[in-house]
Amino acid sequence: MNRSFAIFLDAGFLKHKLRHRSDPPISANQINDLVDEIRCHPHLQGMHLHRVYFYDALPLENEVTKPDGTTVELGKSTLARVNKALHKDLAEVPFFSLRFGELILKGWKFNVRPGQTRQFPISLETADKLRPDVEQKGVDMRIGLDMASLTLKEHVNVIALVTGDSDFIPAMKFARREGAQVMLFTLGHGIKDGVAEHADVVVRDRPGSLPKPTP
Repeated sequence: MNRSFAIFLDAGFLKHKLRHRSDPPISANQINDLVDEIRCHPHLQGMHLHRVYFYDALPLENEVTKPDGTTVELGKSTLARVNKALHKDLAEVPFFSLRFGELILKGWKFNVRPGQTRQFPISLETADKLRPDVEQKGVDMRIGLDMASLTLKEHVNVIALVTGDSDFIPAMKFARREGAQVMLFTLGHGIKDGVAEHADVVVRDRPGSLPKPTP
């Protein structure tokens, strides 16, 4: 029986690592290019791709009221439109499976530059600087459950996990205890020592542009 592997993509991490602030949002083509690079890694040669799992949160769609009394239709925002378009494109890619968590609106915060900590009192004059303060829920749990399910049922021999998040250590430990190997792709992102300890192979830089694997 051929050995097989699955690729787990942490969408929040990818959106941060695959673009600069001035770049357009990441596209399905960029994600496909990264997947092809991962498939060409020497450790995965000769193995069968089971599936690519893409973990993201569905955009908020509801109408909400800002502190100044004005309403905002979150589903019509640029961010929501971009994410919905990305999900639609990826859903049409062969062997891609989209797993969705949810976003929770916690309140409002000021749209300041990275590293800026100055706070302003909320007033009619400053309300235009407010943006939704959202929290992602359920994505980490789905990654952990899928990793456990695939290894327990012996659907895959290798998990290729693309993230820099230490929250996945318990899932990585479980997969390895069940006999699967875990490859961690960090795309140059710094990770805690404990994360590398629970991976069999750590690829710290982007895999590189290698010839695409033959079908």
